[in-house]
Amino acid sequence: MLTTDLKNAESLVPGGKVFKPALEFLRRPDIRDLPDGKYGLDGERVFALVQRYETIAAAEPRFEAHRKFIDVQFLASGTEIIGWAPLSGLAVTEVYDEEKEACFGGVPPGAWTPLRLETGQLAVLYPEDAHAPRLADGAPAPVIKVVVKISVRALAH
Repeated sequence: MLTTDLKNAESLVPGGKVFKPALEFLRRPDIRDLPDGKYGLDGERVFALVQRYETIAAAEPRFEAHRKFIDVQFLASGTEIIGWAPLSGLAVTEVYDEEKEACFGGVPPGAWTPLRLETGQLAVLYPEDAHAPRLADGAPAPVIKVVVKISVRALAH
């Protein structure tokens, strides 16, 4: 897991050319104006999901983990908490589903770290990172988030 401002991401995010289309997409001047939906950046190897929603207050957040994709979660507008824990700390309640490309579960209170993202910041979450996105920083509030999915296989080539 890594968190940083978008302006610093180029020097901090490993993987060079695989992350390049993701960071270029996130730097689009019209990023906040894009309609919700999926945007292909490199076929199914790298794609972006633009999302608008209201964060939620959750006493026991629902954590997820992926196997095939790295998440680059970028806040285009708003503030959000993402719960983070090592995958080993995830008590799986829904086994890995190939179609959803995720498994789900819980992490005991006090065993996860809250990552606070503000407008212009991102978190890079790897398959070994369990994470609970969409959490409110205080009261629920609207956000515009872009999640870029990067194939782990693309990183290996």
